Amino acid sequence: MAKEKKRGFFSWLGFGKEEEKQQPEQQPEEAALAQAESDAAHTVEVTEQVAEAQREAHAADEPAAEAHSEEAYVEEAHIEEATVTDQPVAEAPAVVEPEAEAIIRQEHDAEIIAPLEEIVPEEEPTLAPQPVEEEILPETLPEEEQPLDDEELAALALAEAPQDDTAQAIAAEDEPQDTVSDLPLAAAPIVSQEQERPTKEGFFARLKRSLVKTRQNLGSGFISLFRGKKIDDDLFEELEEQLLIADVGVETTRRIITNLTQQANRKQLRDAEALYGLLKAEMSGILAKVDAPLDVSGKTPFVILMVGVNGVGKTTTIGKLARQYQAQGKSVMLAAGDTFRAAAVEQLQVWGERNHIPVVAQHTGADSASVIFDAIQAAKARGVDVLIADTAGRLQNKSHLMEELKKITRVMKKLDVEAPHEVMLTLDASTGQNAISQAKLFHEAVGLTGITLTKLDGTAKGGVIFSVADQFGIPIRYIGVGEGIEDLRPFKAEDFIEALFARED
Repeated sequence: MAKEKKRGFFSWLGFGKEEEKQQPEQQPEEAALAQAESDAAHTVEVTEQVAEAQREAHAADEPAAEAHSEEAYVEEAHIEEATVTDQPVAEAPAVVEPEAEAIIRQEHDAEIIAPLEEIVPEEEPTLAPQPVEEEILPETLPEEEQPLDDEELAALALAEAPQDDTAQAIAAEDEPQDTVSDLPLAAAPIVSQEQERPTKEGFFARLKRSLVKTRQNLGSGFISLFRGKKIDDDLFEELEEQLLIADVGVETTRRIITNLTQQANRKQLRDAEALYGLLKAEMSGILAKVDAPLDVSGKTPFVILMVGVNGVGKTTTIGKLARQYQAQGKSVMLAAGDTFRAAAVEQLQVWGERNHIPVVAQHTGADSASVIFDAIQAAKARGVDVLIADTAGRLQNKSHLMEELKKITRVMKKLDVEAPHEVMLTLDASTGQNAISQAKLFHEAVGLTGITLTKLDGTAKGGVIFSVADQFGIPIRYIGVGEGIEDLRPFKAEDFIEALFARED
């Protein structure tokens, strides 16, 4: 009784109402959960019905839609399907909002959110896009087989245009590749023919080609001078002027004109073209006196002393001569007697390494006579056939340098009384009449026995060969008409005259 009295007292104060409130509050919570689950199930059913209705409506509208490509149509279907699936998900929370707001105010928020999250994954399996593709593809294929309207053809043309452009671009890229690949095949035989041409061309053809500049003033250059003219004093004056321009020399030119005048009077020549043949014979006779090839046999070693001024090509001529003698089966040795010029010793050593020829050398600045003396001793010890000795270039008017050449010859005679067996002067054809001065002073100093005339291919002053041959009578051993080893050949007067007087094609 006391408890009831107390309860009645507390109920009067209002404390007993808390227990009564808790029981009614638990009942609305359970009802709200049940109501949320039922609404979610109803929402899923509504969503499925809406999706099926839209698919049917979309399939019914397809015949009336404009024709597009299959890929674009499928992509639009995916987009529409995605919008359909998004709408129910957005509507689901709208249905639950009134009840959720009432429940969120209470303490059990997590219990209500969990069912909402479970609703979303249940919708995904029902909205797979694959069945849509299976339904659309069979319907679109028959439509493409049906005749197309103008608008549909234009749409297809726009869709296929990029493919045509890419095909044309690929074809354009393939065509240059074919042409490029064909070029080397077509060009290969042409290159081989150009390489074989120098081998087919003989020495006379190269000689004729190298004397083009000299031939403008001599030889065939006289044809225009004699053509259609009478033999008189004016003709001989023009001929004399032409010979002087070609560096034949004053004395040699006067001798040629005098002989031609006597023969023309004796034979009573009136036609100037007949005088052309006499001029050719006269100049051929001058060179015939100096046509004497060098014979290196009979002496072991056969010593050749190369002399000349600076830059005429002595060292290069030595290398070419050594290669030619080696090709004839003779053993060759080189002596680097040019100890004054920088890198002269190294230059000769390079020639020796190329041709596998031994080179006797000392340091730069050594005594040239001692180098050649050692070379003769080595050549005798090894039984070498030909020894070619180089010397420093010197001007013919430097007396002390010319005395050095005399010293070299004296030292050589200590080992071999007949040495040097050949004193060869190298002349540059482009020097013109200065070659006469060189030949004169070198001949007085050491007694020349042979001459090599180089660089005939690059000058119009090749007429100096007639002046040297006429004044000194020193044999012309070799002529150089190019840079190659085969372009240094023994001099033959007949071939030289024929190449000089050859009529141009």
